[in-house]
Parts: sequence; C-alpha cells; structure tokens
Amino acid sequence: MPKGYGMNRNHLALFHAVARAGSISAGAEAARVSQPAVSKQIAELEGALGVKLLERLPRGCRLTEAGEILADYAKRWQALEADAARAIEEYRGLKRGRLSLGVSLTIGGHLLPRVLAEFHRLYPEIELRVQTANTRQIQAALLDGAIELGFTEGVAEAAPELESEVFFEDELVAVAPAGHPLLKRDAVTARELCREPLIVREAGSGTREVFERALARKGLKFAPLLELASPEAIKSSVASGMGLAIVSRLIVDLEVRTGTLGIVRLKDLPLRRPLRRQWLRSRTPGPAAAKFLELLGASVKPA
Repeated sequence: MPKGYGMNRNHLALFHAVARAGSISAGAEAARVSQPAVSKQIAELEGALGVKLLERLPRGCRLTEAGEILADYAKRWQALEADAARAIEEYRGLKRGRLSLGVSLTIGGHLLPRVLAEFHRLYPEIELRVQTANTRQIQAALLDGAIELGFTEGVAEAAPELESEVFFEDELVAVAPAGHPLLKRDAVTARELCREPLIVREAGSGTREVFERALARKGLKFAPLLELASPEAIKSSVASGMGLAIVSRLIVDLEVRTGTLGIVRLKDLPLRRPLRRQWLRSRTPGPAAAKFLELLGASVKPA
C-alpha cells in the first residue's frame, strides 16, 4: 500500500460487493449505490493503491491478480467487522465480558456473596474476577486500572482520581471471649479497653484506621498484642482467650449468637464507618458494572 494511504472503508466495501457479484452493475445493485458512483470509487481505490483491481469485460468484470489478493482480505475484513459488531452487541446485552472487583475481607465475606451469586445466576456468561485486599491495596488497583469497582471500609488515602460513594454504614464492636470480666459490665471506657491485650488488623485496613482515628480524637493510643490480616484468625484468637479485638459487627453475628464471643459495651467510643464503593473517575462503568451496582442497591440497604 502506498505510503500515507489509509484504506477507505467505503471503497473496500464496494469493491467487496463487486468482487462477490462479478460485475460493477450487480455489485452496485447489491450495495444499493448507483453504478457510476461504484465505478468512481473503485477507480479511486485503484489509483490510491497503484494497481488495477478489475479487468472490465464486455459482460461484467474479472479480478486481476491484485484484485484477487485484495478480495480475500476484503472478505475477511467484512467477516471480522460482523464479528466485532456481534461481540459489542453481546457485551451490551451482558452475554459476554468481564467484571473485575476489589473487595475488603469484611465486605467480600459478609455483604457481597448474595449479590455475586445473583449476578452470576442472571449473567452466567460474564466472567467475574474478585480480588480480596485491604482498602489501600484496592485503591492502588483502581488507580492502576486493574479492577473496575472497589468496595472498601472507608478511604485509605485522598485520591482525586477516584470517585467514592457510601453504600452501607457498618458498626465496629469490641469483642471478648466468653466469660471475660468486661462482658459483665454495663459500660467500659476507651481508656480501659486500651489497657487490654488487643488483636488488630494489619496497617492499611479500614477497620484498623477507624479504630486508631477514634482513639486519637480522645488522645489515646494502644500497643497491639498481635496483628492479623484475616478476620477469621482474629475471631479464633479472641475465642481462645489471647485478647480482645475491634471488628465489624457483620462478622461476629454467629459467634455472638452461639456464645463463643461477647460484645463489650463501650461507653465513650462510638465506632461507625461508611462502607464505600469506589471507581476511577475517568472510567465509565461498563454494562456489567452498572448492573452489579443495581443489584447491590436492591440487596444492601444503608443503615
């Protein structure tokens, strides 16, 4: 192809119609374009490429060797164009595609499973990719474009590139093993709680940051006994008597009902936090992401 020439889509489509029909008149009729217009555009294509594509015959026309080469590519191009249009239609209709999510342990383990299951039931052709991480890691993945939506326990760092909305308000509670003396008291102060051995999430987790900020407002600090990345590991450590922990009420419902753990009634340390959905401001959510957010809104109501 001559340098600087970009293949004209209309030229190629008309040439393909002529090549299939075997004559300019039949090709023009198939393409619903006048015969002079088809002749003109094919002549322009031949001029741009610098080769003859058709040999005009008394009845119809015949492809030259160059014409046969281009006709093969034109056929493949038209098939590829049809495939592309079909793929986009399937994408818009949620018949194909991928949805990549980043979720915190608490949200992924206790708020989203039903929504994920319903989404998969309704749109089984959509590939679901769910990355479990802490808030800071999820924000980094959003900024890198590795995930489309993030569900976090607050915001780890201010990021103007990210859009953020609250979709649920969670309560954090202090939990202790069954039989612990603090469970018998009507009220426990934040200062008293800080004197206890505390098992906490790793730095960067939303739970840890909410707790630390609440203490900082009261001029208090704590020295963690143990740092664990897994809420399940934290609950097991508390149940075994190692210490107390601050966790989401969402994750201890079963243990509190069965008596394995108890909730310490804190007097002066309200711990509520917004759970957020986040996405890259410059990235419009695709059809799968939009439908997932619609299902989430119907399933999870703000507190």
